[in-house]
Amino acid sequence: MSLIKDFMDFLKEYKVIALAVAFIIGAALTALVTSLVNDIVMPVITPFIPGGSWQTAALALGPIVIKWGSFLGAVINFVIIALVVFMIAKMVLKEEKVGKK
Repeated sequence: MSLIKDFMDFLKEYKVIALAVAFIIGAALTALVTSLVNDIVMPVITPFIPGGSWQTAALALGPIVIKWGSFLGAVINFVIIALVVFMIAKMVLKEEKVGKK
């Protein structure tokens, strides 16, 4: 029984359950933002991309092909996710400051 109690104490002390929940929500947020970018944002941007398709937009420099269209989509994904994480962290840190006063 001691091993089970130690394991439960470990889960509580290091907040493993909260970390697991945050990881799962983060994965779901990533899928949601990816869909937002691929299905809503990039179709609006596509008319401004030479070649007509953001996923295949590329710059060929001899044998080197730079796929800047898919990179642009990944950058937009990152910026949106980083902004959401920043806003959540700012709210949580604000609550912690208020709680300490």
